[in-house]
This record gives sequence, structure tokens and C-alpha cells, in this order.
Amino acid sequence: MSKLPNLDRIREHQANERTFLAWLRTSIALIGFGFAISRFGIFLRQINAAFTQQETTINPLFNSENLGIFLVVFGILTIALAAWRYNQIFWQIEQGDYRPKRLPVLIMTGVVIIFGLLSIPLLLIRNQIPQRPSSAPKQNQSFRIR
Repeated sequence: MSKLPNLDRIREHQANERTFLAWLRTSIALIGFGFAISRFGIFLRQINAAFTQQETTINPLFNSENLGIFLVVFGILTIALAAWRYNQIFWQIEQGDYRPKRLPVLIMTGVVIIFGLLSIPLLLIRNQIPQRPSSAPKQNQSFRIR
């Protein structure tokens, strides 16, 4: 006798996989945004230094590089949490004892809101670019041939 699989159970596993893949896409986006934010901050400092010929001062704690690093780490933790959660739900479906939990969703929502709020000052705070002194261009003295 061949036993046909339960269609409801199959659908539940497929929904679990889709949820895992959504978390995977979210973690990849977080890692990508973190990398871009970190590198773009370095690029802006280099451009500023090239135009002003002065080293830019940055806050050692609150800057785009640190925000980018935190986003990358958070993306890595997100995929680890997603894999753990996928496996946990897989076994709950197999045992017929699935109970949804809201805590992981609330934690992720809170952390993303915090990162969003931390990025607002980085967007609003602008370093004042010092103006170059407006002095008359120096003229080279030409040598006279005698």
C-alpha cells in the first residue's frame, strides 16, 4: 500500500519554506545595505578631503561605517535566526503541534526601526565644508634671459 502525502501538511511545509526564503532575502538586503552604507561613508570622506585638502573629522562612535557594520552583523544574525526558526517550525508541522509566535517578528521590527532611527541623524548632519581662502592666484616670476 502506498500512502499518499497529506496535502495540508505539504502546503504547510511549502509556506514554511517561502517564509524562510523571505527572511533570507531580508538578510541579504540588510547585508547589502550595510556594506553600501559603510563604503559610501568612506567614499564621501575621501571626496571631501580631495576637495578641501583637509582631513574630515568623524564621530568615532556614530558614523556610517559603524552603522554599516551593525547592519551586516544584523543581517548575519537574521539568517541564523531564520534557519533556526525554519527548523523549529518544520518539526512542529511534522508533530502536528504548530503554534505561531509573535516575539521574533516583534524583535525584528524593533531592531529595524532602531536602525532606521539611527540613520536619520546621519542623513541630516552635514559636515560644514570649509571654504578655501580667496587669495589672489600667485603668479610665477618669469626668469629673464640676459
